[in-house]
Amino acid sequence: MTNAPSASAYEMSHVDSKESRATFAVIVDNEPGVLHRVVGLFAGRGYNIESLTVAETDARAHTSRITVVTSGTPEILEQIRAQLEKTVCVREVHDVTNDPLGVERELALIKVRGSGEDRNEALRVAEIFRARIIDTQLDSFVFELTGPSSKIDKFIRLVRPLGLVELSRTGVLSIARGSD
Repeated sequence: MTNAPSASAYEMSHVDSKESRATFAVIVDNEPGVLHRVVGLFAGRGYNIESLTVAETDARAHTSRITVVTSGTPEILEQIRAQLEKTVCVREVHDVTNDPLGVERELALIKVRGSGEDRNEALRVAEIFRARIIDTQLDSFVFELTGPSSKIDKFIRLVRPLGLVELSRTGVLSIARGSD
C-alpha cells in the first residue's frame, strides 16, 4: 500500500492535455460595462488574456467586436467559449483559431536606434519583412509592420540586437474570408 497523495479528478483530467492558443471573435452589445464583464469572466476563472482588441463594428446594430487571444488545454478553451456564449451582452462567439476561412493580423510600431552598419542592417531586415518606415531621424527609425503575430515576433528578434528602443502592438484582429 502506497501513501502517495491522491490528486483531484480535475487535476488528473488535464495531465495529458497539451495547451494551445485560441482566438475568439466575440460580437457584443456596445454598451457600458460589456468589456468589464468579458474581461471579468477571464479574471474570475484565472484565465490569461494574451491579446485583447475592441472596437465598435456596427453603429446601427449597436455592436462591437472583441478579439481575445488566450491559451489553455482543449477542455479549458471549450469552457471559455461556453462561458462567453452564456454572457448576457454577448451576441455571437467565433473561434477563428482553426477556421480555414479565418484571417488573423496584428499591427506593430517598432522604434529602432541605429547608426552605421546597424542602421543599414535594420533597413535590410525591414525590406525583407515589408515593414514601412513611418518616421526617420538621424539616429532612429520607426517601422510599421502588419501580419501574423509570428512574423512580428521574428522581426523583433532580428532588430533587437540592432538597437530596439520601443515597441507598440495592437493585438490580434481577425475576420473571416468570403461574403458571409
